[in-house]
Amino acid sequence: MTRETTTVRITSPIGTLTIEGDDHAITHIELPTPGSRRAGGPARPSSDRTATTGSPMAPGPGESSGALGAAVAQLEQYFAGERTEFDLPLELSGTEFQREVWIALGDIPFGKTISYAELAEMVGRPRAFRAVGQANGSNPIPIVLPCHRVVASGGRIGGYGGGLPMKRRLLALEGVLFAG
Repeated sequence: MTRETTTVRITSPIGTLTIEGDDHAITHIELPTPGSRRAGGPARPSSDRTATTGSPMAPGPGESSGALGAAVAQLEQYFAGERTEFDLPLELSGTEFQREVWIALGDIPFGKTISYAELAEMVGRPRAFRAVGQANGSNPIPIVLPCHRVVASGGRIGGYGGGLPMKRRLLALEGVLFAG
């Protein structure tokens, strides 16, 4: 039996985020496209309605509940500086290695950064830093699984699917500043 998913869009300081999931779990968060203040379409096709949250970032009546409602609330708290950890049910679709990397991202403390090599160490594969970087880049639930906290060796900011300005902005929200 296939569960029905819903897509909810919320306005945030980094642009419009698209959250996909159902009452039981979050499956995707799509970041705004680089240089844009709005999101494109969902990362993968959604099978049903799209609910757009009003202002402020709270869902309208009947628009989201369960895991989606919790995601909206927790992301709102994060962007308001009131939340440093997420407690959401997640459904991660990927290889076993990707899921290991994505779960390890959740262990990176708020306001801290680690290198791809350190993340490879965390998952018990110290020589797999390139593969860890690829898994990090395919993270389906950014911000909640904070791939923005992974930086290149030597402290350089590295890349980010939402673009480097967005990565800098997310890190600055957490008190981590990068020049340039």
